[in-house]
Amino acid sequence: MIEIDPQDLAHRYTAQWNTSDAGERRAAIERLWAEDGTHTLHPPAEIREVAEGLGFSHTTLEAQGHDAIERRVARSYEEFVAKQGLTFRPRADAVRLHGVVKFGWEAVSAETGEVLGGGVEFVVLDDDGRIKSDYMYPGP
Repeated sequence: MIEIDPQDLAHRYTAQWNTSDAGERRAAIERLWAEDGTHTLHPPAEIREVAEGLGFSHTTLEAQGHDAIERRVARSYEEFVAKQGLTFRPRADAVRLHGVVKFGWEAVSAETGEVLGGGVEFVVLDDDGRIKSDYMYPGP
């Protein structure tokens, strides 16, 4: 596996979520993700509660491949960056253990600088240093 600076990866990862230009966003995704990479989101509590109420014991929110990941990132940009005025940034805590990188991130008001949310990522890298699997856990 090639050498990857975990903090640099965390910066590039969070930057894709802030990118307004669709072409730049797609290029960032292609540089960052394996072609069959998978982004898996631990659903927020309200989604888990609705699913449980409908009889589902497990809810998985997943996007696989560049096209699906691009739709996921674009939708997140539209909702949180464009509409709510947030920006995403990594915490300075990225660490790598073999092919896994763990880091925290924050959702920050672009207007006030106030941290309004965040979460933790676990990304599994392929031999080329691109993201094969991403596990996102929003929350404190």
